[in-house]
Amino acid sequence: MTHVYTPSIADDTGLSPLERVRQQPFNLGLFLPIQNGGWSISTLPRSTDWRFDYNARLTLQAEALGFDLVFGLAQWMPKGGYGGQTNFREVSLDSFITTAALSAITQRILLISTIHVLYGPWHPLHLAKIGATLDHISGGRWGVNLVTGHIADEARMFGQTREEHDARYTHAAEFVEILDRLWRTDANISFEGKHWTLNDAFVSPRPLYGRPILINATGSKAGFAFGAKYSDFVFIPSPVGTKLEPTLAALPAFTNGLRAAAAAEGRDVRPIINPTIVSAATDDLAHARYAEIRASEDTVAANNFNARMSPKTGSSDAHAWSKHAREAGDRAVGGNMHLVGSPQTIVDGFMRLRDAGCGGVQLTFFDFEKDLAHFGAHILPLMRDAGLRL
Repeated sequence: MTHVYTPSIADDTGLSPLERVRQQPFNLGLFLPIQNGGWSISTLPRSTDWRFDYNARLTLQAEALGFDLVFGLAQWMPKGGYGGQTNFREVSLDSFITTAALSAITQRILLISTIHVLYGPWHPLHLAKIGATLDHISGGRWGVNLVTGHIADEARMFGQTREEHDARYTHAAEFVEILDRLWRTDANISFEGKHWTLNDAFVSPRPLYGRPILINATGSKAGFAFGAKYSDFVFIPSPVGTKLEPTLAALPAFTNGLRAAAAAEGRDVRPIINPTIVSAATDDLAHARYAEIRASEDTVAANNFNARMSPKTGSSDAHAWSKHAREAGDRAVGGNMHLVGSPQTIVDGFMRLRDAGCGGVQLTFFDFEKDLAHFGAHILPLMRDAGLRL
């Protein structure tokens, strides 16, 4: 693949890229598979690939289909990843660098870098300068999915001890307050905080639209309070597991809590959720494919994944996982919840997620390139017919 820098297309309405995206009734994002195995702990053959050229093709494909944003996860794994037959997620591209590279080959889609801002030597001044640079390169399309790090083993890789859950959000809030001042203030800034100090710090150029886009991923009260104050989108989990009906029953209380917190801050924040889509021409064919994928689970890797993400083992303290039911085969499919069926069934599921308070979806697939093509050809037109997309 030959990569040629193409300047971003200016929006003829005068809107910022974020404002343009928020005009959509229901946002569409793509979670890039920048790690081996993608999102599915499976031994079943497929095209999904962690390499940059594959992810660049996916991004261009998503942009051509009118998707609103793309981002990938950030993780820190030991040799062997999650083990098993697949060594799931042993190999991964860095989300920040990948997104920066994608800014040079895309024109309209939002590009979000996932960054653990509390790990290692990050200083807000570093990210403010780098982020302002990417903001200009991308024409205002760059943003950060700011994560605090809930896995104890990851913090130890950096010679750190994981902070208490709510304290991490207080720590991250200071980071964002500094970023915001550096991005918005056309003057030298001095700051003396609990975690960082600045003396006559300055960042140029100024971001094109005030500040870059901010996202956080959370399922906790503290995380919702943080997102309500700072984020443009909040990436929420299913509160209960991968099945659609229990998720739909639990979501309204979840999303209403976030929206109420945002309203108290005088802001409008969109919750987005991560379904894995398994679709075919008919419901029966889709469920047959779903069963095939589930039967291919790399059991050892899946069990290791579940243990690392479980509050019961002490490895993770993420509230999002504390009540998340898991069944054999779930990790072979991947994603935070599953939508399975014909194109119309998938769109019906999207409409029910919207009615439960979700402002959009951040999609994953089993076989990304093939399944994204199916989505564009057969599901996206029905979304437009249903009023979910302009």
